[in-house]
Amino acid sequence: MRVIGLMSGTSYDAIDAAAAELGLVGDSVVLKTLGMVSEPYDEELREALATALPPAATTLAEVCRLDTLIGQAFAAASVRANDELCDGRAELVASHGQTVYHWVEGGAVRGTLQLGQPAWIAEATGLPVVADFRPRDIAAGGQGAPLVSLVDLLWLRGRPGTPVALNLGGIANLTAPDGTAFDTGPACALIDAAASGFSGGRLAYDAEGALAARGMVHEPLLERLSSEPYYALPAPKTTGKELFHLGYLRDALAGLGTLPAEDVIATLTLLTARTVADAVRSVAATEVIASGGGTRNPVLMTLLSEELPGVPLRTSDELGLPSPAKEAYAFAILGFLTAHGLPGTVPASTGARHPSVLGSVTPGRRGLELPAPAERGPVRLVLGRGGVLGDGERVRP
Repeated sequence: MRVIGLMSGTSYDAIDAAAAELGLVGDSVVLKTLGMVSEPYDEELREALATALPPAATTLAEVCRLDTLIGQAFAAASVRANDELCDGRAELVASHGQTVYHWVEGGAVRGTLQLGQPAWIAEATGLPVVADFRPRDIAAGGQGAPLVSLVDLLWLRGRPGTPVALNLGGIANLTAPDGTAFDTGPACALIDAAASGFSGGRLAYDAEGALAARGMVHEPLLERLSSEPYYALPAPKTTGKELFHLGYLRDALAGLGTLPAEDVIATLTLLTARTVADAVRSVAATEVIASGGGTRNPVLMTLLSEELPGVPLRTSDELGLPSPAKEAYAFAILGFLTAHGLPGTVPASTGARHPSVLGSVTPGRRGLELPAPAERGPVRLVLGRGGVLGDGERVRP
């Protein structure tokens, strides 16, 4: 089955559309990567989204408008991915949507909202769409995140020691081999907020860590930021820009005088490295395999490596999954599992009462055509070549 996975993270800068050929063989799900295209949000839509996100106030009218516009943007990315990566032969789209709110209260997740109406994707592509992945896990008592933990566990199974999968997006999250998975705190969220805030919106992020490299860590600010109670909460736990946003940073800066942008960003970069390293040590990791936009920040990666002496720090590219596309491929896999009636969650990772088949399905132009339910779920992910494994066994599409 050819599946397009769509993802736009907490940095909300672009929509990533990764295409994969997926099949089931024995106890494995086999993935052949077909490539990724990335469609930046146009400036007007990105600004509207930024203006509506917490802690800002918004209206239901604006939420409706954003749901439509984001859905249309995701639809355009799907059409492009189908044309350029699948020769027009994709069979399913799996859309994560754009997270705009993750409702956490008293340490429990009460709800979540991802915008990007899937009907626009189904109408533009003619394909069935799996979307709204997170609510089902929350309804089962889980955190609704990190959902990529199942894919990480399948992918890293069999590696020696205690390999940890780490995603460095707006928020950082990790998955350990025993199923422990959680958001560690900000990865690029506060760095991006500072870059944008200090530049008056001219910069969206600290490109290649250039600002951090020129700055000096401000210890009082680092100490103040490090006292955030979230870091001490037990797993499973999730967070987002509802907590880590520009207003949060401004509150932390209060009373510290006027600090250079470079010093603030250097401090935030070290904060990310230290809080991530603390989380990695808490699961006794012997290897870290990182992905996400943060891997393109050499200052952050160097600091993280220094915070984890003796623990190899690799990127997912070294293991065959392109780092920028890993989450989009993960949601392609989750959509594929849903289409086959298979659970997409691990209770040990999200805290749910039981595994759940995820998402809601929007029929395509020819109605709802799904494969026959699979008898059992996979226990490992294999990066294959086309439709045949090395022993010649055929892959179930």
